Formats: sequence, C-alpha cells, structure tokens
Amino acid sequence: MRLSYIIIFSLLGSVGALTGAGLLLAFPKSYYQFKIPFLAYAVGTLLGSTFIGLLPEAIEQGRPESVCLAALAGIFIFFFLEKILRLPHRHGHADQQGDHLGRHHEVHPVGTLILIGDTFHNFVDGVVIATAFSSSVPLGMLTSLAVIAHEIPQELSDFVILLQSRWSSRRAYWMNFLSSLGTPTGAMLGYISLQIIAPNLPFVLAVAAASFLYVAMADLAPILHHEAGFRRSLVQFAGLLLGAGTIFLLNVILG
Repeated sequence: MRLSYIIIFSLLGSVGALTGAGLLLAFPKSYYQFKIPFLAYAVGTLLGSTFIGLLPEAIEQGRPESVCLAALAGIFIFFFLEKILRLPHRHGHADQQGDHLGRHHEVHPVGTLILIGDTFHNFVDGVVIATAFSSSVPLGMLTSLAVIAHEIPQELSDFVILLQSRWSSRRAYWMNFLSSLGTPTGAMLGYISLQIIAPNLPFVLAVAAASFLYVAMADLAPILHHEAGFRRSLVQFAGLLLGAGTIFLLNVILG
C-alpha cells in the first residue's frame, strides 16, 4: 500500500512540473501576474513542510543535536551541488516588464544547464517523497504537496528561460517532460533503498528538510525581493501564510 502512495504522489509531482510549462503555453500573458503569488505560496509550503512536518518527525525519531547537524550538513551539500551545476539562481530573475533572463544567463548554455538542474532537483524530490512515506503516510502527503506547490512556479520560470535560449516551445515542453521523470525515478530508488534508509531515517528526513529549506530560502525567496511596494509585499506575505497554513491544516487533519 505504501508503494502505491509513493508511485501516485511521485507521478503527481511530475504532473506539477509539467503544469508550470503548460500554464505558460496556455496563458502566456498571465505568467507575470501570477508568478509572484505562486512563488510566495510555494515558499510557504516548503517552510511549513520543513518546520511542521519533516524536522519534528526527524527529531522525534532521533537525537535533536544529531538531527540538527544532519540538516546543517544537508544545507552545505545542496549549496555545493548547486555550485557544481553552475546554477546559483536557476529560477531566473524575470520581472513584469519582460526581462525573462537575468544578465548572468546570457553567457552560459542556459537551456542545457536548466535541464540538468531540473532533473537533479526532481530526482531529489522523488527521494524525499519516498523517504517521507517511509516514515508515515500523512508526512508523505504533506511533503508531496510541498513538492507539487514549488514545482509549478519553478517550471514556469525555467520554461521561460528555455524559450529565451531559442528552444522551440514543443522541444522545451518535451524535454521538460523527460526531466520530470526524475521524480518517480528518485521515488522508486528511494523505495528500493528503504532497508538502507530505515536505520538512518531521522538523518535522511533532516537532509530532506534541508533540501526544502535551501530551495525556499536560497532559490525562491530572493526572487520575491525583486518586487517592492507595500501592496505587493502584502500579497507575498499572504502567500507565505497561505502556504504554511495549508501545511498546518493538513497536518492537523491527517495527523
């Protein structure tokens, strides 16, 4: 039964990745209008899953000091891996005036690098989903929701970068589809490795929490700061609260 949950929710994670690109193709003029609220909601769900779901579960199953050290090590690891991928701001800094690419994207083979980064992050998301379900079904559902929520705005931004790298919309979409398969692949590998993971589950959950925290604060949150103004800031804050509140309510219902 647990395997069924892992398969279903990892596939939903892949659908979330494709939904971002699909929304841009279907509603190209609405991209900038909804990008920031989506991003704020995604950050809220990631932070909620980290501090309401993954970290408390890890601390409950292991020593708090060891869990915190594992989370800290995870943040260092993801920083290092992102440096290797040469994608320090892989989501782009597009604004509402149509500047789809930050200047640093113009001098690199952005399209290929974006796909490498996407595939890696999708794979990690799949492993995180399998790990969460190995602890409990409610935690797996909360974690999957956070994965889906951050995949949609992430893929919106990345799809724009692929198009601006002179990829055709059809090619960009199908390569996005191949990249999204990293989520169920990571989930299946995580499930197969459960016997290895089980004795170290608190530390694996801590690293999973670190991945969510890193994506939220290092990749997504800085984009929100590119929009100033009291009204826009309120929209962002509302999105953060709504995302975290969604995780909190689901945790109460499922728990």
